[in-house]
Amino acid sequence: MIVLNDSFKVKFKYKTYVTIGSFDGLHKGHLSLIDKTIQLSKSNNVKSMVNTFKEHPLNTINKDIAPKLIMDNETKIQLLEDYGLDVLNLCDFSDIMKMSPEDYVVNMIKAYNIKGIITGFNHKFGYKNQGDVELLKKLSEKYGIELYIVEPVKVNGEIVSSTSIRKYVANGEIARANSMLLRPYSLKGTVVHGREVGRTLGFPTANLKYDSNFVVPAVGVYYTVVEYNGKMYKAITDVGYAPTVRNSDFSVESYMLNFNEDIYGKSIKVNFIEKIRNEVKFDSLVGLRHQLESDKKFAESKDLENNFSKK
Repeated sequence: MIVLNDSFKVKFKYKTYVTIGSFDGLHKGHLSLIDKTIQLSKSNNVKSMVNTFKEHPLNTINKDIAPKLIMDNETKIQLLEDYGLDVLNLCDFSDIMKMSPEDYVVNMIKAYNIKGIITGFNHKFGYKNQGDVELLKKLSEKYGIELYIVEPVKVNGEIVSSTSIRKYVANGEIARANSMLLRPYSLKGTVVHGREVGRTLGFPTANLKYDSNFVVPAVGVYYTVVEYNGKMYKAITDVGYAPTVRNSDFSVESYMLNFNEDIYGKSIKVNFIEKIRNEVKFDSLVGLRHQLESDKKFAESKDLENNFSKK
């Protein structure tokens, strides 16, 4: 897959089918657009392309109201490559934010030699989001390109959207969020030192220093799968304040099953699968240890591979 950071300066010799949108967190709604794009490109012997942004547009317009992130670009790139996309363009929104809707479409057609555009039913584009699918229909006729408007994807009767996913993650409804995503919601970062109380209980934890621009699941204890050094480990992850052993510092810390390595300073990814329970303040460390043993049994009963199928 070719990955670009281009604002209509590259000129393609080959024709493309292009899907356009913010794609701020790849989910099942986005997959319907990507699938259609790849299908059309293969049947017409041309290239498939996603044209999106390096950062969410609101990060350029007003960072104070920009939504929390769901997925980093590295993960997006890997997923799209796995799906068989030919070209991904992560352009800088600042380069095109003042273009009129028509100028945006014309520049895209000329630069990327577009045969057809695939987009969602509610897509907005161009200066101040003045363009919509009705305008796109008129422009496609005017410039002689194919246009495909993809209907919304629903999960359990609800339209899949990044807004809903953020809400469910923030509420701790991880299983519901994951039902809309292409892979489990995750946070990644570096393992740092904590209070190390878990070690004295026989449950040493990896304390995660993560990017605060990402949505953080609600306070609670979760069944997770931790990725480290190319391997996956079942884990119990506490998000919050561990009230039995402390009362102030917020943290995300994971006890990895069948793991005994020093990983301070190392990078890990914590994939949230489902919430086990709320945080509880126990009367003693003995009570906490008993609960952790129960949490461990819950994690042990889970199938490690089921949550990471491609589709």
